[in-house]
Amino acid sequence: MKLFGKKKSTVVKSSASKESVEFMEPAKYSDEDTNPEPESDESFTCSGCNFVTTLSEMKKNLYVCPKCGQHSRISALRRVRALADKGTFRRLKIDIPVLDPLGYPDYDSKIKKLQNDTGLDEGVLSGVCEIEGNKCVVAVMAGEFLMGSMGIAVGEKITRSFEAAERLGVPIIIFTASGGARMQEGILSLMQMAKTSAAVKKYSENGGLYISVLTHPTTGGVSASFATLADITLAEPGALIGFAGPRVIEQTIGQKLPKGFQRAEFQLDHGFVDQIVDRGDMRTVLAQILRLHK
Repeated sequence: MKLFGKKKSTVVKSSASKESVEFMEPAKYSDEDTNPEPESDESFTCSGCNFVTTLSEMKKNLYVCPKCGQHSRISALRRVRALADKGTFRRLKIDIPVLDPLGYPDYDSKIKKLQNDTGLDEGVLSGVCEIEGNKCVVAVMAGEFLMGSMGIAVGEKITRSFEAAERLGVPIIIFTASGGARMQEGILSLMQMAKTSAAVKKYSENGGLYISVLTHPTTGGVSASFATLADITLAEPGALIGFAGPRVIEQTIGQKLPKGFQRAEFQLDHGFVDQIVDRGDMRTVLAQILRLHK
């Protein structure tokens, strides 16, 4: 855990210029809600305590139960809107075609449908923004896109996000939410573990600050690579963090696991996580960290 005492305090600029970092046109993508959703009286039941409230109230509360505090899943776009200073988020232009190396049945059509439904081109949303005036690169894994699984495109986007942060000389924050490697792309998806880990190492050696925020769930190849290689590791309350799931581990070792095993609180007690941060406080905490390491 490299919280302090890094050999270099700032990012060493690469030979590539800042102009080599391309962005999507603002008109095509923005963090601002130009079409706000109407108030909804549709009910929402918390899966943790069965508390019933309206969907509108849950959206205002960033999908955190007002009674028990359980953090439900939130879309990548909604998370960016809650995090970034208004009007500062610009999406990185990382055009990667849909790849289907195994010819997996209906994979192509499923990806295209998800692109239409979510407004994302893949399972991670990457861009540059300011958080209380502190500029950084932010990448948010999208649980709504094939459970945020890491295939070729996701691995490439994560890698290029680190490269963009190095070129711009700014910190990088990654919100992870993933079931692991994408089985539809076979061994090529597993190779993304090595590629993203190498990107973290290169960025770190050049003095960059990397903050990882582990959300529910962060498992499989993502947890075994870039998600757990950060200088500072935060987590949301109750997030499942591990490689294999607890049920699989219990069946494998034939023993009952401790209560709360692999949850964020368990990981904090065992030194795997630096701090647990409520979603409503995340923007403030991240801004403070960025200021301290400026």
